[in-house]
Amino acid sequence: MVEKTLDGGSEAAAEPPETAAAKADERLREVSTMTKLMRRPELGAVAGLILVTVFFLFTANANMFTLAGIMNFMAPAAQLGILAIGAALLMVGGEFDLSVGSMVAFAGLIFGACLVVLGLPLPLAILVTFILAAAMGALNGQIVLRTGLPSFIVTLAFLFILRGMTLVGLKLATGGSTQLRGVKDAVEGSWVAGLFSGDAFEGLFAWFASMGWIDTFKNGLPKVQGVPVEVIWFVLFAAIATWVLVRTRFGNWIFASGGDANAARNSGVAVNRVKTILFMLTACCAALVAILTVLDAGSTDARRGFQKEFEAIIAAVIGGCLLTGGYGSAIGAAIGAVIFGMVLIGLTYTTIDQDWYLVFLGGMLLTAVLFNNYIRKRATGER
Repeated sequence: MVEKTLDGGSEAAAEPPETAAAKADERLREVSTMTKLMRRPELGAVAGLILVTVFFLFTANANMFTLAGIMNFMAPAAQLGILAIGAALLMVGGEFDLSVGSMVAFAGLIFGACLVVLGLPLPLAILVTFILAAAMGALNGQIVLRTGLPSFIVTLAFLFILRGMTLVGLKLATGGSTQLRGVKDAVEGSWVAGLFSGDAFEGLFAWFASMGWIDTFKNGLPKVQGVPVEVIWFVLFAAIATWVLVRTRFGNWIFASGGDANAARNSGVAVNRVKTILFMLTACCAALVAILTVLDAGSTDARRGFQKEFEAIIAAVIGGCLLTGGYGSAIGAAIGAVIFGMVLIGLTYTTIDQDWYLVFLGGMLLTAVLFNNYIRKRATGER
């Protein structure tokens, strides 16, 4: 709206109060595509994946990026990725779980004992394992919520409790050994075992080999017989977790619970329930990894999952999760796990000492925190 002045010129009329308020509201401000991109939590993980890939393209044997080489590093990446996605969701919700590595060992004990000692059928053994894992996760969550203690302290205690219970339980189940064998014999003939071990799409890969699309041995069999089942679980879980986090009401509740629990409660979010579910989910992720690894190896032992809790949290941080909660990405944690798998296996394709892997873990954690912090401040205008 324009008003004429006495000298024939014009000037803009005063804007209505609601228009001025709208302009002042940051939520209505136009944001550039680059700013939106920089605000994505997984930006650091994508950048890290590109850098690591370029590094191995120049330093590793060419076999690393063949189909067989990719499957080699995706298998351990998938196992870590399942743990990392669970850890990421919990971190977005404002909590930690340092007991997931020990939970892998404890769930492996429960699963193996159900099959070998108790002689339960495989589906029932899987169900019992998930129920007990979820119960332990709920116990973790309730102690944290009811006492007000930091989840770091509570789950650190359970890290030792579960590892000790695994040691004691294995010795009782085996008569003194810390390894329980006989799992493959116990599940022989069960079609359910194929859902948690072996390779998927074997027929499709055999057809690819017959068409000459993938490498084969001299007898015509494909060098890669299929996609490891844990990779399928990993991809499905990453997709579902990402959808839940960014497209559902429960995902909004997770962000709200981790960002400001009191404000979330005042808005009607059942914060305690959300966090308890996340603790249970994280424990069930560990149980899934335990089932996958026990069926694959045919045995379980007391060191299973050792230090995986730290690798999972590092992968989640690389994926953009903040230690303060309320910010993060499931797909970013998945990419962080792929980076770990690529480095762990990729070093075997180079002349570099594999002990540098531990240096890489610490370096990637520090770099990711610094990078994500810098990008977030640039994108939000913080100082």
